Amino acid sequence: MTEAEALATLRGDDRARAARAEAALWAMWCRSGRPDLDRQLAEAIAVMEGRDFAGAEHRLTRLVESAPDWAEAWNKRATVRYLARDFAGAIADCEETLARKPHHFGALSGQGLCHMALEQYGPAAAMFRRALAVHPHLAAVRQNLRAALAEVVRFN
Repeated sequence: MTEAEALATLRGDDRARAARAEAALWAMWCRSGRPDLDRQLAEAIAVMEGRDFAGAEHRLTRLVESAPDWAEAWNKRATVRYLARDFAGAIADCEETLARKPHHFGALSGQGLCHMALEQYGPAAAMFRRALAVHPHLAAVRQNLRAALAEVVRFN
């Protein structure tokens, strides 16, 4: 399955096929084409999962510098920055991810979460809508969109 085929499958009615397409996309995105870079990404993810966010960010920054065109390196650094509550830094990294992979539903959703954390509910809703346009089966994103819209209404 190509990336384009997987993205098209996400929008279909078959949830099981969409789930397989989602897994295929994540697998594609996490492969750089260079085993050394893939290993560095896996190591950074392990450090992040160990909750050493500074260590993971350091590793991912080196990876972004080594492979600036690899969207997933940017996306994983965005994740680390989000977890470390550096929401502005995470948004910047999501924007870099999306510049390389405009249909990266993880970065779209992640940027929405950052805007939520910053109480920027309108931009959050816009990002969640974009994520759902790519992958309409994301229940958590749909729930986050409802929450963002409720806040937009509350503040208007």
